[in-house]
Amino acid sequence: MLTSKISKIGKVVVCGGKGVGKTAMLEQLIYGHVTIDSQELHSTIEDTYVASVDTGKGSRDMLRIYDTAGLQGNVQLPRHYLLFSDAFILVYDPSDPASLDMLAGIKSDIDKYKEKKEMIIIVIANMHSRQARLTSGVPINTLSTGGGSTQLHSPNGNHHHSNGGAHSSPQISNNDLIESNLNRANNWCARERIKHYTVNAMERASLYEPFIQLAIRLYPTQTKSSFPQLRQLTQKTSKVDNS
Repeated sequence: MLTSKISKIGKVVVCGGKGVGKTAMLEQLIYGHVTIDSQELHSTIEDTYVASVDTGKGSRDMLRIYDTAGLQGNVQLPRHYLLFSDAFILVYDPSDPASLDMLAGIKSDIDKYKEKKEMIIIVIANMHSRQARLTSGVPINTLSTGGGSTQLHSPNGNHHHSNGGAHSSPQISNNDLIESNLNRANNWCARERIKHYTVNAMERASLYEPFIQLAIRLYPTQTKSSFPQLRQLTQKTSKVDNS
């Protein structure tokens, strides 16, 4: 919708562990030119993207997205990000448990500095981060489907773990690890009341929903009063006050 007018700008910080695919995800979302061969991007120090999001309200909402350096060990997200941001996107690699464990510490820092401000946080599992791509013999489309949904749970809800014997398969073990981490993330997000999305950085369409929903939450539609008399009274009162 080229005729849509641009109304607002929200500041969104994308953060997470090193190598989870934050930059590839943003490059794919904004430009759509990331492929398996081009995914090996240089480590990010700091970068900024601007996205114009059509949420179907007749106007576009602008997001200024800050891509941050990947965190390692006990390194914390720099404090200035915690002070000026309107929303945070926490990204992890479902094949790397440490990248998921790190998110709890990041959220704790956000909660510490947000004071009374309403802070929007979402969590994204990137199914095509650097490590997940190393899953041998497992096509990525068996792990992630379009639109950000995932089909990883067994029908009976049980988890099958390899016992490390002679017949154990590395790719099955890796799938179980991914499934376990996704389940842990779902449980943690449910407790923290955070939206959890699964995307594939190689599939641009899977990236749309998290960012559109984020823009909708940042800029909710203003509802008009269903009582016209009340609106008229408010307008008259305003005129009297200004006279």
